[in-house]
Formats: sequence, C-alpha cells, structure tokens
Amino acid sequence: MNLRNLILLAGLVFTYPAFGQLERKLATENQNVDLIFHAPRHINLLTVEPLDKKALHFAIMHTFGTLDGGIQDLWGLDNGANIQFSFEYGFSDKFSLGAARQSRDKVYNLYGRYHLLSQTQDNSMPFSLSLMGGAAVNTSDYGFLQNDAPNFAERTSYAFQFMAARKFSEKLSVQVTPMMAYFVDPNPIFFIEGDQNLYLALGFSGKYKVTGKSSLTLQWIPNLNSDLRNNLGVGIDLEAGGHVFQMYFVTSQFLNEQYLLAGGNGTPGDEFRIGFNVNRIFATGRKKSKK
Repeated sequence: MNLRNLILLAGLVFTYPAFGQLERKLATENQNVDLIFHAPRHINLLTVEPLDKKALHFAIMHTFGTLDGGIQDLWGLDNGANIQFSFEYGFSDKFSLGAARQSRDKVYNLYGRYHLLSQTQDNSMPFSLSLMGGAAVNTSDYGFLQNDAPNFAERTSYAFQFMAARKFSEKLSVQVTPMMAYFVDPNPIFFIEGDQNLYLALGFSGKYKVTGKSSLTLQWIPNLNSDLRNNLGVGIDLEAGGHVFQMYFVTSQFLNEQYLLAGGNGTPGDEFRIGFNVNRIFATGRKKSKK
C-alpha cells in the first residue's frame, strides 16, 4: 500500500466518527419529548401522554370517604369506594378511544383523545396539545319513580377538554386543561350538586420528579361558572414493574369527567379523601422494525 492510500485510509478512520455524530444529531434534534407525565391519567385528569398504535391502557381508579371520620372509620376507608375501570386503545400514535364505568350512578362513558401537537427536544414546538371528547349515560335503576324516571336522553352527559402541557425540565411538567361538561337533565336524584346544564372549569396539573421512578403530583380544578367548591388533589406517582401507581388526597369523590365538575367538593383537610389509581399499558401489536 503506497503513502497516498495510507493517508486516505487514515482520513476515513478519523473523520468517520464525526460524520456519525453529525448524522445522529440531525436524526434526533426534532424528536418528541417523552414522558411529560407518567401515564395517560394524572390523579383524576387525562393528560397529553399518548398511546402508541395498538397499545392498550387499563386503569383502576378509587376514591373513599372523607378523612373526618378518623380512626373509627379508618379515615374514610370504611365508607365505601367510588370505583372506575377504564380501557383505552391506540388506533394510531395520535388517536385513541376509551370506555369507562364509574360505580357512582353506574355511569358508562365513551371518550376519544386526539394529539394535535407534540413538544420537541429542540423546542421548535414548545408544548404538547391534545383534545378529548366524551359522552356518558347514567344507568342507575330509578324504577321507583315510575312515570317520573328519567329517560335515556335525560340520563346523558357530555365532556370536552383541551390539554396543553410542557415539560420544563427532567423534573418539572405542567398541564393546563380548559374543561366543560354538559348535562341534558341535571336531575337532583343524580350524584351531582349543581342544577345547571353547562359547567366550565380550568384544570391545572403538575408533576415534580423526585427520583427516576417517582414524582410528587398536584391537581387543581377551579370552577368558572358555579358556586361549587374547587377540586384539589395532591399525591405521588410511583413506577414499579410496568405499572404506574398513583396515591393521593383529593376533595372530590368522583372520577368521571362530567361528575368531576358537577359533583361538588369537600374542603382541604378534614374533607380530603384517600384515592389511588393503578395504570398499566399493554402492547397488543408487534412494532415494525425501523430500517
């Protein structure tokens, strides 16, 4: 091998890593920011966290009685739980459909989420934006009312919300959620306190990571057009064994979005309730290999 070929070979050896680094930088600078929140749900609210295509999110949510019963009622645990089961399936990386059932008023809810924008690592898109729309029906037995029992249409309610979130650092994430709920017939026999058709609120969600697998959490949902007390929740998220466990104190017993706005709230402190969620995401399809 002559001197000219040796020089060319050395040049390739020393410049190849630089080309490799340049290519990797160009390939990743516009990547989306991941894990703005630990799960698609944050305490009671849905988040901008999307599901992958063919992924299934299963969640079990609980709230108990108020803390003011003390040790006699085991701080509300003896007073019965409101429980909601939900399944949400990703039909694409942007669109998912979910179904849920809340035990209070035996409410069945169908909802969809669509992710419009995703925050990028180079900050060319500084936040993520998603929207949710849902419809629910109260299936409680009101046969004792005979002719005055609400019909199917009067049992229905609707919810809509925007979710705008930003991951400010590896520790801090914040989401703002304008929300609305509409009840066709806000009947006093339902588990709601208001008597209006339309409810408006502005939800705030925060996550502050304290370790690689745990975060402190905050939820605040002030009502905008009613005299109902505002919703407040504080808690902790823990990732363990493929699950996200969420434990919190919250002022509302409700878990369905419509009832969350119309169901009323206790005051922080004695009227806090213990609540917890269990989240699990299953990959139901085989991912395509990247070429």
